[in-house]
Amino acid sequence: MLLMFKVKNYTSFKNESILDMRATAYVQHPTHVIQVNDKLGLLKTMALYGANASGKSNLISAMFFFEQYIFSQFINKKENEDFEFNETGIKMKLEPFGLSSDTNDASEFDIIFLRGSRQIQYGFECTPKEVLNEWLYIDDKKVFERTGLELSFGNKYQKMLGAYKKLPAERLYIAVLEYFLDEEAREAILGDFISFFRKDYNVFTEILFESTVKGLAGMVGLSQKLVDNHAYRNKVEHYLRLIDVGIKRLDVQTETILDERTGKKREEKIIRTVHDVYDETGDAVGEKFFDLRQESTGTLRFLAYIQNIIEMISNGGVFIVDEMSARLHPLLTKLIVDIFGSNQNKKAQLIFTTHDISLLNNHQFRRDEVVFVDKNERGESGLYALSDLKVREDATFNKDYLQGKYGAIPVFNYDDIMDGERNG
Repeated sequence: MLLMFKVKNYTSFKNESILDMRATAYVQHPTHVIQVNDKLGLLKTMALYGANASGKSNLISAMFFFEQYIFSQFINKKENEDFEFNETGIKMKLEPFGLSSDTNDASEFDIIFLRGSRQIQYGFECTPKEVLNEWLYIDDKKVFERTGLELSFGNKYQKMLGAYKKLPAERLYIAVLEYFLDEEAREAILGDFISFFRKDYNVFTEILFESTVKGLAGMVGLSQKLVDNHAYRNKVEHYLRLIDVGIKRLDVQTETILDERTGKKREEKIIRTVHDVYDETGDAVGEKFFDLRQESTGTLRFLAYIQNIIEMISNGGVFIVDEMSARLHPLLTKLIVDIFGSNQNKKAQLIFTTHDISLLNNHQFRRDEVVFVDKNERGESGLYALSDLKVREDATFNKDYLQGKYGAIPVFNYDDIMDGERNG
C-alpha cells in the first residue's frame, strides 16, 4: 500500500510535490480508509482534478518513469520481465523542468510504501547521465545512502552490503545489489521491494493505455487468467453485464494462427464477446460472437480496468490511472470508485486523474481524497488537497470548484471571447 510519492524537477513539477495517501482525522466515509494501525490510516481512493495542461498527466508520468527507470537498470532481465515495456514501444525519458533560467538537470523521486509488515522508503536523484544521490530505508532504519559514488550503510546492513562498494556513476546501487547479492540476502533486502512493483504497483498512463487499446484491441491487458480460470472469467462477465453494454458473456475459442515469421501454424486461445440476437418481436433467438475489435473503445477500456480491479480487491495493490473517465460514462467511473471505497476492499488503492465533476461531491469523497493540480504563471505545477483549504464537510464541492473557489480551473474571459467573435 502506498503512503507517499514525491517528485521534484520533473516535467512541470519544478519544486517538491508530494502525493500523500495518509488519511486525516475526518470521520466521514470511514469505509474509505484502510486502518493499518491505531496511528495510521491510508486512503483507498484519491481523485486528481485540474485544468488541461495543469500537470495531472505529468504526475502519473512521474510515477511511471520512476518504476521504469529502476527496473530498466536491473540486469537479471529474465526474472524481471514483467517490467519490460517493449510491447508498446513507449519509453519515458527524464525531462527536468524547462521553464527556468536555472539549468538544474537533476530530478528527484521518492516513495514510501507498505509491503506486508514492512515500511519501505526508496528514492534517488539523477540527471540523464548519472545518479547523484540514492537511499533505501526499511522500517525507518537505514539500509544504505549514496552520495555520488560514496556509500554508507546502516549498522544492521553493514556486514551484508559492505563488500559491494563499487558502482558506475550511471547505475542505481539497488540494481547493483539485485545482481550481486546472494539469494538469501537479495530476498531479505529487495524481496518486498521487487514484489511491490511486480504485484502491487500498476500505472496506466494515457499514452500507454491508448497505444495498447487502439493499436492492439485487444491486448487490452487481457490476462491469461481470463482465458484459463472459469471462476475469474465469471467475475469479469458479471461486471460486463452490470454495465449493460450488450455483452452476455465471454467465450474462449481456439483458432489456428499462421505465424508470419516462421510460416508455421499454431493453435491459440482467444476471447470473444457473446451478444444475443433478437427477432422482430424483441425475443432472444440466438447468439452472435464478436471479436474484441468490434467492441467500443469504452468497453475495451472498462474490460482492461475491471480485470486489474478484481485482482487488486482480492490481493491488494495500487491502481494508478491517467484520465480514468475518458470514454467511460460517468456512472461507470462512479462504479469503479465505489468498488474501491466499499467494505469489500480491504487493501487496494485507486489514484486517478479526471475532469468528471459529477463525482466531485461530499457523498462520493472525503475532503482528503480530492487533490488539485494547478500550474502558476511561471509554468510550475503543484499539488494541494481539498482538506488543505479548510473546506466544510457539507460544502458543494463541484459547484464551488467551477466557481473558482479552489483554483485549478482554466482561466479565460468570456467577454474577450465574445469580442473576438464579433470582430471576426
